[in-house]
Amino acid sequence: MSETPGERVRAVRARLRAACERAGRDPASVTLVAISKTHDADAIAGAWAEGIADFGENRVQEASRKIPALTSIGVTPVWHLVGHLQTNKARAALGLFDILHSVDSERLARAIDAAATRPVRAMIEVNIAGETAKFGVAPGDAARLAERIANLRNIELVGLMTVAPQADDPEDVRPVFRALRELRDAIGLRDLSMGMTDDFEVAVEEGSTLVRVGRAIFGPREG
Repeated sequence: MSETPGERVRAVRARLRAACERAGRDPASVTLVAISKTHDADAIAGAWAEGIADFGENRVQEASRKIPALTSIGVTPVWHLVGHLQTNKARAALGLFDILHSVDSERLARAIDAAATRPVRAMIEVNIAGETAKFGVAPGDAARLAERIANLRNIELVGLMTVAPQADDPEDVRPVFRALRELRDAIGLRDLSMGMTDDFEVAVEEGSTLVRVGRAIFGPREG
């Protein structure tokens, strides 16, 4: 028998609490972001009914269909853009999302700043592992980008984000999470967006403040 949405949410929260306990952290210090890409509005509304307050989408175009439909039925979570953002979609993204996790260039930051009519929370995406197929600034460039963003009026830079390499053993990516935490501390920011379904416990142990969990909440991707 397959798990119900409520059972999946409770299982993820139990894993999150256990990881916080191991790390000596308050579970309230970690935001659970349910990654709802490819899942329909009904699935999102179901997770919302289970108490999930933050949702993440990868693409502006997909979110532009789902978010207004959900808002119209009273589903009004905090929306996170966790995928790559093109500069020409910055204005559209600002009309949909509350937090942008994936700022990866000064050009994009300036496009966001120019399009914004209010301060927008954002994070710098860092390609800690140097994977050629992934977006993100090199670790050595993150501090400089943070300095440039600090001079922009309409961006509130709150932290760093990374997507760890896939690994059979989550312990293999612990150094990636630790490196991002050390970089965050060196720059002097607050948040760390790191950890997904297979490795978020290790990310929490290394200081993550936002974990991006999709499959463990919604099941396999649709479409």
